Amino acid sequence: MTMAPQPNPVPPPRDTPTVLVVDDDHAIRTLLTESLSRHGYRVETAASAQEMDVALARHPVSLVLLDIMMPGEDGISACRRIALRGGPPIIFLSALGDEPDRILGLEMGASHYLTKPCSAREILATVRAALRARDEIAAEPRYYCFLDWRVDFAARELVDGSGMLVDLTDGEFSVLRAFVKRPRRVLTRDSLLEDARGPDSDAYDRAIDVQVSRLRRKLRARDDEIIRTIRNEGYFFVPTVTRA
Repeated sequence: MTMAPQPNPVPPPRDTPTVLVVDDDHAIRTLLTESLSRHGYRVETAASAQEMDVALARHPVSLVLLDIMMPGEDGISACRRIALRGGPPIIFLSALGDEPDRILGLEMGASHYLTKPCSAREILATVRAALRARDEIAAEPRYYCFLDWRVDFAARELVDGSGMLVDLTDGEFSVLRAFVKRPRRVLTRDSLLEDARGPDSDAYDRAIDVQVSRLRRKLRARDDEIIRTIRNEGYFFVPTVTRA
């Protein structure tokens, strides 16, 4: 990861997003801090998942740049914890670049996965994309209903007819949101990938199939009664959806 010399940063305004960089490599933390600060972001750093928890508890964080291989708790476990409690978006920045590693990272709740080494420009573009997606989600209507299910976009929750909360990963919820926003139409894997992960996710089509399969189980769906497979095309969300 190389970075050319840049002018001194201008202090960001109070409403500037805060990026938390979590990596046990001091040089990487320093480089990312300098690069993101130059582009107007507030930056906090942590060398471990334990320090990350302290930083998250101390003040609001807009996004987490997270390494996987760290001493103590690894990044996959830390990502899972953050996603389950509805924390900020997570971008993995890891030396583990094989497809299974990337798929696992996305399934555990990361919004994007970057492989080291990568350029400062690519990191900045990914940060902007993740924050833009977060803001778009925040502007959506909060509640949607189908059958006896209710989806809360703001809290990223799915509730069944008895009021029980259904545990969804970040990836599963992103796919469900795409179905709920565009029901009763065929959605290709590419369109689901675009909605769920952004335009840099074309390598992860198998993850979509896994997430759809898990959604079916969690919706207690029989065969294709809720999410119908359209051969050679994609998926079709069967129920009528209403805004609550």
